[in-house]
Amino acid sequence: MNDWLITALQIAAALLLDKILGEPNRWHPLVGFGNIAKLLEKKTNNSHQGKGRFIGSCCCLVLVLPIPILLFFLQANTPLFWALETFILYLAIAQHSLAAHAQQIYYPLKHNDLPKARYFTGFMVSRDTQQLSKQQMIRATVESVLENGHDGVIASVFYFTIGGAPWVVLHRLINTLDAMWGYKNSRFLHFGWCAAKLDDLLGFFSACTSCLMYGLQARPVSKVASILRCAWRQSQQYKSKNGGLCMSVGAQVLNFKIGGDATYHGKPVIGVTLGAKRQVILSDIPASIKLVKQASALWLLCILILGILCQIL
Repeated sequence: MNDWLITALQIAAALLLDKILGEPNRWHPLVGFGNIAKLLEKKTNNSHQGKGRFIGSCCCLVLVLPIPILLFFLQANTPLFWALETFILYLAIAQHSLAAHAQQIYYPLKHNDLPKARYFTGFMVSRDTQQLSKQQMIRATVESVLENGHDGVIASVFYFTIGGAPWVVLHRLINTLDAMWGYKNSRFLHFGWCAAKLDDLLGFFSACTSCLMYGLQARPVSKVASILRCAWRQSQQYKSKNGGLCMSVGAQVLNFKIGGDATYHGKPVIGVTLGAKRQVILSDIPASIKLVKQASALWLLCILILGILCQIL
């Protein structure tokens, strides 16, 4: 069996584990990592400008490099290491939890329970949710699904394909730090600079892959090129270029528009519109979940076909 077939089987097994088990309720490694990162930031983030950037960069590298380096030197072409890699990929994938969080908003909205929907929306987005309307909550949920479909699903299977467990862990830890330290406020503007830049760099390649996997679900498929061109233009004005790429492609494939103005931490933020056509509606939440799931399945299919071709030839 060639390496591509082994990789396809590992991805399939990890996605299956995620579907059956979901995220671990206790002792999730990323939770522990986040607690360590929070403590380290609290102890060291007391400088500004150049010094703060240097200290933040050192903290970032100290946190994210040891485990990938260890896994790199532990790599072995054995069933035991394949199983370890599969388990690590399962821990990195968040497809089941992403769908579950979105459904926690979808069902209250379906029954017009807006307070409950606002409560659960607060778990998915960093913007203020207490005054959000039904339509605004739908938009926030769909945006989160499309963006985190990249961060928590497609990026992990992409980096697993090109570099195995070391690259999966490297990307996931950097992405976690960016979510914690990547804010452009007085506290994190300099300290979180390294985490934000590394996440932008690694995320670009996986975001392009996500865009392709989203875009290939467009009907007719001949629209893919124009969708990708439009997404590139729109994302250049969005606060997160990688996130904007994924959201724009997803929105165009599903024929709705998202983005625009929002309130974050009490401050209004003017945003660009992504996608096209109509406003989002309630049924777009399950449609977005399905788009992400089919994107991961499509990537798996590509790797499986490549493995079969290599085996035959």
